[in-house]
Formats: sequence, structure tokens, C-alpha cells
Amino acid sequence: MVRKKRHRRLIVFLLFFLLCLRPIQCRSATSSDDVEAMSDLSLSLSGLPSSWKPGSDPCSWDGVTCSAGRVTAINLVSRGVSGSLPPSLSSLSALTSLNLQHNRLSGPLPLLPNLSSLQSISLEDNAFDSIPDSFFAGLLGLQSITLDGLPLAPWNLTRDLASAAGLAEFSAANSSLYGPLPDFLGSLPSLSILRLSYNHLSGTLPPSFAGSGLQQLFLNSQQSPDKLSGRIDVIGAMPQLTVFWIQTNAFTGPIPDLSNLTSLESFNARDNALTGVVPASLTASLTLKNVSLSNNVLQGSFPQFASKSVAVDIDKGNQFCRPAPGPCDPRVTVLLDIAAGFGYPALLAKSWKGDQPCGANWLGVTCDAQGNAIVLNFANQHFGGEISPVFSNLTSLRQLILSSNDLSGSIPGSLTQLPQLQLLDVTNNSLSGKVPAFGTSVTLKLDGNPKLGDDSGSGGGSSPFIKSTPSSSALIAGLILAMAVAMAVVIACSVGFYYRRRKLEEKSKHILTDTQSYKIGLNGLNYNSESIAPISTDSLNQYSVEAQSMHISIQSLRTATGNFSKANILGSGGFGVVYKGDHNGTVIAVKRNGYDLIGNKGNEEFKAEIEVLRKVKHKNLVALVGFSNEDRERLLVYEYMAGGTLTERLFKWQDTGEPPLNWNQRLVIALDVARAIEYLHSFAQESYIHRDLKPSNILLDKDLRAKVSDFGLVKLAADNQKSMQTRLAGTFGYLAPEYATTGRVSTKVDVYAFGVILMELITGRKVLDESQDPEDIHLVAFFRRKFSQEKDKFLTEMMDQTLELDEEAKQSWAEVADLAWHSTTREPHQRPDMSHAVNRLAPLVDQWRPTNYVDEDDDEPSMSLSERMEKWQCNDTTFTTYTFDSTLK
Repeated sequence: MVRKKRHRRLIVFLLFFLLCLRPIQCRSATSSDDVEAMSDLSLSLSGLPSSWKPGSDPCSWDGVTCSAGRVTAINLVSRGVSGSLPPSLSSLSALTSLNLQHNRLSGPLPLLPNLSSLQSISLEDNAFDSIPDSFFAGLLGLQSITLDGLPLAPWNLTRDLASAAGLAEFSAANSSLYGPLPDFLGSLPSLSILRLSYNHLSGTLPPSFAGSGLQQLFLNSQQSPDKLSGRIDVIGAMPQLTVFWIQTNAFTGPIPDLSNLTSLESFNARDNALTGVVPASLTASLTLKNVSLSNNVLQGSFPQFASKSVAVDIDKGNQFCRPAPGPCDPRVTVLLDIAAGFGYPALLAKSWKGDQPCGANWLGVTCDAQGNAIVLNFANQHFGGEISPVFSNLTSLRQLILSSNDLSGSIPGSLTQLPQLQLLDVTNNSLSGKVPAFGTSVTLKLDGNPKLGDDSGSGGGSSPFIKSTPSSSALIAGLILAMAVAMAVVIACSVGFYYRRRKLEEKSKHILTDTQSYKIGLNGLNYNSESIAPISTDSLNQYSVEAQSMHISIQSLRTATGNFSKANILGSGGFGVVYKGDHNGTVIAVKRNGYDLIGNKGNEEFKAEIEVLRKVKHKNLVALVGFSNEDRERLLVYEYMAGGTLTERLFKWQDTGEPPLNWNQRLVIALDVARAIEYLHSFAQESYIHRDLKPSNILLDKDLRAKVSDFGLVKLAADNQKSMQTRLAGTFGYLAPEYATTGRVSTKVDVYAFGVILMELITGRKVLDESQDPEDIHLVAFFRRKFSQEKDKFLTEMMDQTLELDEEAKQSWAEVADLAWHSTTREPHQRPDMSHAVNRLAPLVDQWRPTNYVDEDDDEPSMSLSERMEKWQCNDTTFTTYTFDSTLK
């Protein structure tokens, strides 16, 4: 009995002894490197738990987990800890989890090259201020990392992260991440959650996303000016996707087919620029819980979702044909199917509104009185994609104009089935394949498509304007007939030309002297100043008949202007003074360019202006009715515009005693100017850029119809580099940013200046107004800054106080303000073209059309000066040889 008690006491004593030895054994088993690293960490941080004592065993500390004497996890979530992380943290080579989120940690993140076992890093909601470029180097075992809400200096995702093959979740929302999305993200085999919202990312979705295992993709609300952009086609090949958030970016194009996304629950793409029809694969999804698509430019019928439980945000800011579910007009459906072939361009999406394509001024669509589309003109719109066979469903179509785009593929054979087709213009694209056999009544324009089949007629030296034929024999017959007709026309024109020239030579004897007259042969204006030379009446035959017919003697113009009396000055600027004159009872405007005063620059501008004005004839361009080049004078004679300049009527109306321009008049002026510049850009023989569009170069007639003037800067070559920069500068305030800073010029330079003029028309303020506060002197900056305000506040602050507008007119005012804003965007490619401006303004003018509004094309000027003021000459062979006007329907 006594022996049993002794055994029990011995066992208890041994157990107590072993328990006493346990802390010593644990301490001796903890890695010395880990002890040292954890001591450094405790000394670098504040607000730690009381158990964190430097030098003691870290495995006993609150929030620290060890295994086999190694620190494997640190968890200090929401402890209010502050301080910075020491570099020695990288010595904890057995660490698998580092959770420090929701604290006040600051300073730079340390490099962790030795922590290949680290699987989880959670650092969100701290105050770290930078991340090293090689932060992810060596983190081969990483499975999850969250860096959300860190005020880091700008940083990029580096390829070191691609080594983490097991990475399943990467989250760095609102952490100052910059640059494009790297392609390697889609190649990470385990990545299922990618959260990069509220950063400064730009560029497109990586193609590598296709086929990836991503389940949740958060890319919304990028803060960079360019944002994320491009098309979202790739998501159609991401079958695992359940959450897709890209709202508040700049994505374009249609929503792709989402049939493969069988687990999709949340789709948020609002506040982008998506176009096209909402696909049935999205509306039919039964797994969908919420979808948000407002504030895009989506088209087609209003979507109706199959699931009754889905939360839908889609009814704001789109272009659905109707505000409620229901089919679109069949014509709308056909046109949208055509747009699908082009990839649903944003330009069409923004213009094609409502359910009446023939009554809403749809871009490029012209209809007859019965509401049938007869002309589709999509020239110079930069459309890509292919020509849709659906065009053949428009059985009333007469003209299809697709020139100067980026179209590829072949010409659909179904187009040959259009019974009323007269013109197919596909010049300057990238089409290929054989050309279908169209009927003889169809004119084909095929030039500028190098890969189009040999039988297209576009190869070699053949004309770009040919009649299509069903067979080679018909082609030969057509050519023979055309040649016969052409010869007859040439003979008739030659006879007429001969008698006309004899008449002009007789007339010119009364105008020119034998020794002192100077004449410009307009056919030689592209050469240097030596093309200006003294001539006599004996040598008139070598000069242009057109130039001879427009010449007016210097003496006649001196008489007409009272010897250039100061009392007759209408205005001055640039390279000339403009005088009012009376020439045989016809009121004229004479622009005087003194050769002795301005040298070659004035001479070049003089030649340039005649060269341009002889080629451009439009009712909204001031007509050149004559010129004189004698006694070292440079005189251009224009039709007289009784209404003065837009500058005078808009800003100086009180001085003239005239009432201020009302809203109706301003709309008509804006449309007149838009049509003039549209003609110069798109419909003249060559594409011209005005380069100096401003109110003082916009003249008004007695009915306040506008015409654009002053073509001296069009295609003007300067004397030297300094002069080139000066001439390129145009007029400060109206200069597009890229033109002013780099000298790069395109038609979008005129669009910018037009947008500035719109701002002046709607505000009544000059582009530079020194009477305003310093930050508000420049109208464009002031306007664009205020544009983001609420509509009513913006209208109140910006509208010209002389305007009295009802609610309907205020809507019109807001439309023009929106056009002005878009026309003055900094990037040229983001500005609309002038055809778009015409299409935006035309319905507003139709709504407010004044009683004396006449919209008929003027004729060309005739031979005599007084007749030239009333009617353009109709028999000028220089212009009748061109066929570009066939598109102006």
C-alpha cells in the first residue's frame, strides 16, 4: 500500500517537473532568426498587445502563430497599430499569413524576397505611402493579396507577380495603380478574383482574359483621364464569370454574346459608351441578379429580362427606339442590322434616336416622301467592319456611299438585288474579293481598294467612276457609247469655248492696257510668284479664260471705292483692308492687299485665296466676283454682305443701333457656318481646312444668313519656319490645342474653332474677355468648367442675358451647348466632324425656321459683275468635269 502511494507521488512529481521545463524547451526550439525579426517588428510598431515584448518568445505573443518553432502567421487586424514595417520582416521565411489590415501603418512597404511560403497578405486600409517595384519578387506561394485603400505613390503591376502560379485573389482597389492591365493577369491559372476599382488604369481588356478562370472582375471607376476603353468582346469567352463591374469607364462597342456565361449574377457597365443592341443572351439569363446599363448609347428595343427577380438599371441615357418594351419600326431594325456590320459605331448610335429614321434626321439617312430610305451616305466616317448583306433589305435604296472608311471583306452579292440602286461608292477602303455583277444602271466607284478583284475595274489606269456590266461585251459597248458621247460633248464645248473666248477678248480690250496690266493665270497658281507677270492683249491666249472674265481694272475699283476712301472702309485685319464700293450700280466689297507693304506673304495669300475660291462654290461661302493685279496692288472683289460681320452683330449691336440677335437667328447662323465648313471638309473637289474660322470671318447678308469668308490661310505656304508658325497660329482663342502647340493640322482644327463660335453665340461673350475675373477670361476654359454643373444652374450662368427663351427654346440652347462642349474637347479624335454638327443643328433650325428662311443652292456667278452677284455661271467646264456632287443629295 505504501509502495503504491510512493509510485503515485513519483509520477505527479515527474509530471510537474516536465511541465516546469516546457517553456524552456519551447524557447530553445524557436528560430533565433525569427526571434530577432519579431523583436525588430515590435520595436518598429506602436499600439501592440502587451504580450509583445522584445526578446521574449514571439510564439507566446498575442496574434502570432508558430509551428515547429517557426513563426507562420501574424494577425493584428484592427488593433490600432501604427509605425512602419522593418526590412527584417523578410527573414520570417516560414511565414504563410500576414494580416495587418485596418490599422495606421505607414511608410514604404518592405521587400519580401525570401518569403516564398507566404500565401496571404492583407494590408488594406493603412497609410503605406509606396510600394517597391520588386515587391512581388520571390512571393512564389502567394494565393491572396489585398492592398485596397492605400495612399501609395503611383505604381504599376510588374511581371514578378506572374510567378505566383497559385494566386487566386488580387485586390488593389483605390491604391493609385497606374498603367494598362498587363496581359499576364489572364494567364495566371488560379486567379478567380481581380479587384482593381478606383485606380488610374487605362488601355483595353487583355486578350488573355479569354478562357481564363476569372470569376469576379472589378475594374470600375478608373480615375485616369483616358480610363479603361475599347471593346469588351473578350468577356464572351470568360465562362466562369459571375461578377463583371466596369462602370464609369470609356468602353465602346456592343455587348457580346454572353451565352457561355452560365453563372453570371452581376453585370454593371453603366456610364460607358457601349453601343448596339442588348443581346438576348443577357436578357434571357436566369442566374442574373442585377444589371446596370444606364448612361450608354445602347440601341434597339427596350430590353425585357426573363428573370422576375433581377434588379435592372437601364432606362437612363440610352438610345432605345421606344421608352418601354416592344418592337422597333422595321426600318430601324434593318438600319441597326446594317450598323452591326460596322461594329455599331458610336457616331451612328448618338445620331440615330427614336423610332422614325426618316423624321429624326438620322446621320447618313435620306428618305423619300413615303418614308423609304433612298440614300445612305456614310463617307469619311472611319467605320470599320464589313458591308452587311442586310443593305439588300432596303429595296428603295438608290445610292449607297461608303467611301473613305476602313471597311474590309467583300462586296455582298445581295446588293445586286437592289432594284433601284443607281450608285455604289466604296472608294478608299480595304475591300477584297470579286465584284458582283451589277446591272448596267448602277454606277460603281471602286478605286482605292488594292485587293479588290481584277474584274472590279479599279486596277491599272482605269477610271474610278465606271458603269458596272454583266459581261465584258456589255462593258465594251458601254465604253464605246461613252466615248462617242464624250467626243460629242468635247466638240460642242470647243465650239462654245471658241466663241466665248472671242467675245471675252473683245471685252478685255476695254479693260486692259498694253503695257501696265498684270494677270494671274489661275491654272498656274500652284507655282511660285513668277507666275505673276506683265502681259499685253496680244498674249491673252495663254491665260485662263475664267481668270480673264473675272479681271477688273484697277481704275474701275478706284472709282468704285472713291479711290479707297477711308469713309468706305468696312474693316481690316490679317493681310488687307476691306472697302465698300459701287461698281456700275452693284454694291461690292473690295479687299486690298498692298504688295509693297506685305511682300511675298501677301502675294501668296492673294494667290491662295483665288485658287481656293475658284474651286469652292457654296451658298454659305462668300463669292469671289473679281480681282485686280495691277500697279503692285492685290485686290479681291467679293459680293457685298449688308449685314456686316458676326462680330459686329453679336458683340457690338448697341453701337450699330440694331437689336441683338435672337435665338432663331443664332441657330440659322450656326447651321450656315456648319454647312460651309462641312462643304470645305467633305464635299469640295479637295478637302480644305479654313484654319482661321472666327466671328470676324463670318459675314451676314441683309436677312442675317451667314457666309464664311477669308480663305487666305487655306493651303498657304509661308516664307520661313518662323512665319509658318505665325501663319499656323491663326487667331488666339480659336486655336485647337494640338494646332497651337505642335502645328499639327486636320479638319478637327476647324471643328474646335466652330465649337468656340457656338460658345460665343449662346453666351454672348467674346472668346477672350478681360472684363471678367482672371480665371474666367478665357471663354472655353470657363465654359467647360461650368458645363459639369447642374443644367439649370449652367443655363442661368452661361446664357446670353439678351436672349428670352421659353422651356422648349432652352432645350434647344442646351443642345447647342452640348455640341459646343464636344467640339472643343482636347483630343482631336474625340471631336465630331462637321457633318455631325450639321445633323445636330438642322433639326433645331427646322423647329425654329424663320419665315424668310431660304435653303436653296445658289448658282455660280455669270460673266458680268452685276449678274455674277445674282447667279453663278452654269457653264464652267472646270467644275462640270467632277462627279463628286453626285453624293450631295
